[in-house]
Amino acid sequence: MRILVTGATGNVGKLVVEQLVQAGASVRALSRNPREGALPAGVEVVCGDLAEPESLRPAVEGVERMYLFPFAATAPDVVRLAGEAGVRRVVTLSSGAVSTGHDTSFHLPVEQAVEASAMEWTHVRPGEFMLNKLWLWGPSIRAERVVREPFPDLAWYPVHERDIADVATAALLEDGHGGAAYTLNGPELISRRDQVRAIAEAVGQDIRLEAVTPAKARELYLAQGGFAAANADFLTGFQTYSGEEADSAQVEESAPAASAPMPTSEEVTGKPARTFADWARDHVRDF
Repeated sequence: MRILVTGATGNVGKLVVEQLVQAGASVRALSRNPREGALPAGVEVVCGDLAEPESLRPAVEGVERMYLFPFAATAPDVVRLAGEAGVRRVVTLSSGAVSTGHDTSFHLPVEQAVEASAMEWTHVRPGEFMLNKLWLWGPSIRAERVVREPFPDLAWYPVHERDIADVATAALLEDGHGGAAYTLNGPELISRRDQVRAIAEAVGQDIRLEAVTPAKARELYLAQGGFAAANADFLTGFQTYSGEEADSAQVEESAPAASAPMPTSEEVTGKPARTFADWARDHVRDF
């Protein structure tokens, strides 16, 4: 049985590849830049781009199962090619925002394309990634041992990328997941202030938390570049998930209210979901 992993060098995809190899599966990894990103020995690496579906024809040939990284613009064509090539099971990396109804244009169209096919499908819908804090806070922690945060007491249930990969791998390898949409969160409600404390404990050094206004945070994120700049308006409450301008009077209350309990990977894997402290220890070298 050959399994195709698209987005194979991504934050979740590379972990799915790793786990499939450990399970003894035959893995074909798709990447736009197959020379970038170390993949385990024995993985067949192919070049392709989800933005150009025809480039995927060699990749889907002889594949029975597929992990699908979301790219809404070409999802119907990619799914059609996969079905024609004989793919029978697809696991999509989606978003918890689909579960809440906030996502109608990014991940939902990919889910809809898969569901309209004859393939068995499973959707994996993670909420907030713990990794977001590495992209947002990493540069200032490494340079100054400081975090500048507009909502220090805001709390949520961020999820470890390995928990996401665990669920995706289970859905690829095991039977019984067809037709399921798994919303994944972390196991604990934790404020951003306590997240900073967890990172400080993991690295063994003090990290100062400086509260700033949303406007100042937006300015800092734009200057930082990368993930922070690309998501600056949304992360600071000036823009909704769908890209619309938010009500400026509600900027300070931009995040959803917390509720409990929240679904985690444990419901699928039977193993306790990883905490933020676990994640911080896993990423000590990154900070």
